[in-house]
Amino acid sequence: MKVFRKKSADKQALSYLTKELTLKDLIMLGIGAVIGTGIFVITGQASANYAGPALSASFIVAAIVVILSGLCFAEFASRVPISGGPYGYMYVVFGELSAWMAGWFLICEYMLAVSSVASGWSGYVQGFLGSINLSLPHALTASYNPKEGTYVDLIAALVIIFITLWVTQEVKKALRLNNLMVWVKFGIIILFIVVGVFYVDPNNWQPFMPYGTKGIMNGAALVFFAFLGFDAISMAAEEVKNPQKDIPRGIIGAIVIATLLYITVTMILTGIVPFEQLGIGDPVAFAMRYVNKGLIGSIISVGAILTLLTVTISMLYSLARLIYAISKDGLLPSFLQKIDEKRRTPKNATYVAGGIALFFAAAFPLTILAELTNITGLACLVMMSLGILRLRKQLGAPKKGEFRVPFVPVLPLVSVIACIFLMTRFSGVTWLVFGITSVIGLIIYFVYGYQHSHLNKK
Repeated sequence: MKVFRKKSADKQALSYLTKELTLKDLIMLGIGAVIGTGIFVITGQASANYAGPALSASFIVAAIVVILSGLCFAEFASRVPISGGPYGYMYVVFGELSAWMAGWFLICEYMLAVSSVASGWSGYVQGFLGSINLSLPHALTASYNPKEGTYVDLIAALVIIFITLWVTQEVKKALRLNNLMVWVKFGIIILFIVVGVFYVDPNNWQPFMPYGTKGIMNGAALVFFAFLGFDAISMAAEEVKNPQKDIPRGIIGAIVIATLLYITVTMILTGIVPFEQLGIGDPVAFAMRYVNKGLIGSIISVGAILTLLTVTISMLYSLARLIYAISKDGLLPSFLQKIDEKRRTPKNATYVAGGIALFFAAAFPLTILAELTNITGLACLVMMSLGILRLRKQLGAPKKGEFRVPFVPVLPLVSVIACIFLMTRFSGVTWLVFGITSVIGLIIYFVYGYQHSHLNKK
């Protein structure tokens, strides 16, 4: 069986999507995908339960791992500027089976990320409705759990329906809301920093490492997932005016900006509130209430609810483009290739992506959704780092004007080791779920993808 048949890096399929995106759009897309629940939720829980004030060090450790992976993404994007991100890159360097598995892991990552954020968003909205004495019927407030009397998360379902319809618009129009919400997100974070810096008590940073080095590493394993989403930029290759230059810049730019914001917010947050009290769902807003700035806390809460939409927009946008790219190669049904003639967007792929995310968001609890997002994302990053070694053997060193990962093969191997180390922090149950998911992906490939692949027909 020719499961390692490859695509050429030079001859790619004709694109029917409109090339409208600039470097600014890409950075906004990346920040929209990355900065969301990480900065508004995870910072508090990770401080309280994992690393204390040393969570800022955890973010640095996680950022190093992410930047190493981001460098690999940047070289691939510069040298192999094709659609599908890691899926397309693996098709060129390792062949079809590896490409499919990378694509399958990404589908899981994006789909579950969309669903989990929609589920978390539902919790924020229901809390807000409760504060004004409004509430939904209990059966419609959470995922399927007959013992608790809940059957569907209605708000999570409605937000995904809205986002799905929005993402089918022209790409510039679809990302306009994302860009607007990113600026709102910046405004909220800057408001917190400007006000919060005057209430920092350095005594709250002592002890700085209450859980020791182990706490920093466990914290890094958790907050690493606050960075997931930067790879969404590579999915936009077919719609970027200058993909070879702008995609690498967009990836690195989004990671650097996110890292600086995460570290700054963490230091101020743990300086205002003793870390033991931060294990709550809205730590940034809570910090403002802690210093009797309730109005600012309320503004941050409402802004956080609004800006979490950017994560769903960015992730669903990327998921639809990934499904579209895979279907163009025949590994998924051809009806997913259909382009809206007026808007020039992959209409059917977007509807399918939204439908699957809708099912998971409405029917599955947030904890289950988070498990696969974590480990599938890291597995894909391992493949990308190994792919750089193979790319260098196939195409040689980057030419002038192409992005170059420094210190190959050392940095890619360090990236692989770092990602695997973070994967070892997960429980056996998470690994079991990951194994089952991988088997399902292999079954889909051998039952459908292998036979219908365009390379098989050739």
